Amino acid sequence: MLNTARLFDFLQNAADAGLRTALVTVTRVTGASVRNPGAHMAVAEDGSYAGSLSGGCIEAAVVSEAMMAMRAGKPHEIVYGAGSPIIDIRLPCGGSVELLFSPIATPGWAGEVAAHIRSRSPAHICLPRSAAPPRLTIDTKRGWDGDAFHVHHAPPLRIIILGHGGSVEALAAQAKSIEAEIEVLTPDPVIHNRLTRQGVNAQLLVLNGEVMKVIGDLWTAFVFYFHDHDWEGSMLAQALKGPSLYVGAMGSHKTHAARVADLKARGVDEGRIAAIRAPIGLIPSSRDPETLALSTLAEVVQAYNVMVIPAGHRGD
Repeated sequence: MLNTARLFDFLQNAADAGLRTALVTVTRVTGASVRNPGAHMAVAEDGSYAGSLSGGCIEAAVVSEAMMAMRAGKPHEIVYGAGSPIIDIRLPCGGSVELLFSPIATPGWAGEVAAHIRSRSPAHICLPRSAAPPRLTIDTKRGWDGDAFHVHHAPPLRIIILGHGGSVEALAAQAKSIEAEIEVLTPDPVIHNRLTRQGVNAQLLVLNGEVMKVIGDLWTAFVFYFHDHDWEGSMLAQALKGPSLYVGAMGSHKTHAARVADLKARGVDEGRIAAIRAPIGLIPSSRDPETLALSTLAEVVQAYNVMVIPAGHRGD
């Protein structure tokens, strides 16, 4: 999940409605697994939930176990799959998943976590095995440490799309479908107006050489889709001089060679220039707007996952 804030929104909204809630966390997996350690499912006592921990194999059982934890008022752990004493639930992948069920009794805690994530600051939460309540912490540990499981939540993936043409709208639609945060900067008033009506945060570019009113961070990707590359120079240099997760630009190898020369003339560090993904995307020579957008989005999500999921937590 690229935006975990919505899980904590679910918990807070359920609590505000007077329902008891629990946070279910994957603490260990063996063999193949749909989710990695640190993944969550949020459950309310009316049986509703947000998130998932499998392809549908265990969700009903997880809801039932979560309700038991709510009634008991204390955490408990369970294993599903290989080696589990629960013989009527097996994972088709042949592996196992260990889960920690944590009742949430602290008023406002889930909303505080959601707000922290939305502020674009990493949120570190500590989930004790004991009856102590879950808490936000400044500790950056991950996984089990003594009697508590630590989870790190990065800010949501944010994609800044700059350019014109069909790929701008295609990428905005695809990124929205995976709950990434989106901002669009375009000189095309038709695209600007159409995206604005759809609720997308869009800025109309008027003059070449404009300064972006956007500040990047380690979870922000900049995607340049300009066919007229005269538009991109100053904004591309700005993106490269600040923090970012990813910077990619559309165009051929010949176009990119001219881009590199321009950026060097603007004083951009050669190491940063070398980090540009160009030609953009995972699929070579993508031509139609939808495929180019998909190719780009896959590359951006890959970069985000490498950033936020440690190698030992990817189920490998």
